[in-house]
Amino acid sequence: MNMVVVVLGLMVLILLYALIIPHVLPPTDPGRVDNPAHLVGEIIQVEVRNGCGVTGIVAQTTEFLRRHGFDVVEVGDFTSFDEDSTLIIDRVGDLKAAKKVARIMGVSDTHVLQEISPDFFLDVSVILGKDYVSLHPFQSP
Repeated sequence: MNMVVVVLGLMVLILLYALIIPHVLPPTDPGRVDNPAHLVGEIIQVEVRNGCGVTGIVAQTTEFLRRHGFDVVEVGDFTSFDEDSTLIIDRVGDLKAAKKVARIMGVSDTHVLQEISPDFFLDVSVILGKDYVSLHPFQSP
């Protein structure tokens, strides 16, 4: 009889734990919550890729974007070095964020594209083209 009481007591404790924990701990949903920390502006995660083959432009662009509050999470070379124009690519369906990056960089809205893919864990891709010298990160202060 004592064993039955102990087992039933453990089952009650487990059920109580299962009912209370979801209300105490934060959700584990990997999706973003709108402005979770009540920030003045949202943090936009960006990758910067060299699409023209000029050495040092990714580092200079990364520094510029970070000074303007963007989170540059990936850098490197693009798949080719023959991009004539710089492209800003929306990866998650937030065209407003991509256009914000374009404005800061000095890229026309006509060079903002949407290529939404679940394979990307960032918001915006910046592909630097041969027109990089006309962009804000490369203008003398």
